[in-house]
Amino acid sequence: MDNHHNLQLRFTEIYGSTARWFRAPGRVNLIGEHTDYNDGFVLPAAIEYYSRVGVAPRPDRKLGLHSQTYGETFEIDLDDPRPTPRKRWTDYPQGVAVILERSGKRLRGANLLIEGNVPIGAGLSSSAALEVSVALALLANSDIAMGRVDVAKLCQRAENEFVGARCGIMDQFASSCGARDRALLLDCRSLELRLLPIDPGVSLVACNTMVKHEVAHSEYNTRRAECEEGVRLLSAFLPNIRALRDVTLADLQKYASALPEVIYRRCRHIVTENARVLDAAAALEAGNMQRFGELMGESHLSMRDDFEISCRELDIMVEMAVVMDGVLGSRMTGGGFGGCTINLVRSEAVKKFAGDIAGCYERVIGPHPEIYVSRPAEGAGEFSIAPHETTQP
Repeated sequence: MDNHHNLQLRFTEIYGSTARWFRAPGRVNLIGEHTDYNDGFVLPAAIEYYSRVGVAPRPDRKLGLHSQTYGETFEIDLDDPRPTPRKRWTDYPQGVAVILERSGKRLRGANLLIEGNVPIGAGLSSSAALEVSVALALLANSDIAMGRVDVAKLCQRAENEFVGARCGIMDQFASSCGARDRALLLDCRSLELRLLPIDPGVSLVACNTMVKHEVAHSEYNTRRAECEEGVRLLSAFLPNIRALRDVTLADLQKYASALPEVIYRRCRHIVTENARVLDAAAALEAGNMQRFGELMGESHLSMRDDFEISCRELDIMVEMAVVMDGVLGSRMTGGGFGGCTINLVRSEAVKKFAGDIAGCYERVIGPHPEIYVSRPAEGAGEFSIAPHETTQP
């Protein structure tokens, strides 16, 4: 929806009433890729790109869903005994409603208008932002209180159980619990959270390669299965492990001969990536952004070589970025096989960096990349729109 239009007026045009409004941000993961579903550590930050949802009650047990992005309207029956995914954008809000109902939260019928500017398919968690914003809207519409961590867990269940993507908790947690000017060090086993300062002179710059290879979804689930196979094989020697989070590099090297070579490399990425996240957190606390950037580079090489989730476009984007002035670190971010790199860039160098990286990438690869600049943002919440206001967050 164009920012010159008024969301509240649009809601009234479609549904004939006014709405309450909720928003949830996308996220970048600074370091800690694919560690979340291995009970490990991640270090994401919410970004200043949002999914926004307007909600108003209706008298029946149905959900009206209208997407400004897709220009489509659907109706969902909350009393449908066998809700089925449609393999469309509606699966995310419907999945949230289904899991809320299954968890014992009886929802009131509602009309929802969904709008946002989190880039879709870029690895910046547009799906988590949508899930969390819808969850807050549905809960408020039904006068149900729920803590932010529980909202994140519920939205992860929606994506796992209804949408069918075996994601970890990181995306929904960052969207729900993000904090302005802070990165989130999250222990994905205990859900213990530490907020770490990001140098105010540094910006987060995501560079979209504009490609998403078709293998991305299937390979994500394959990597998760490979990690689980590693745990299964290693548990013969390390009976107390529950996940790769419990394996040290010394353990892994000691029992390497018991693992197929591919499984060994997958495990090595997770084990070393967990260590990098903790080192990166220490660097942030010390204000050592140079060391943080070095760890980002090490992470990218591990994802490229051991976990094999990078691609030519991502590698080229990183190689171009790291030699540019003001860049402290660069790596791919997200599930892999396309999407974005995340770059830590000195704020005074951002404008030149954005122009230079876009021009270089376009000359070498072809498509013009989209560049998203942000500081770490506040997590999800309700916001107000007066009749004269626009959609600006």
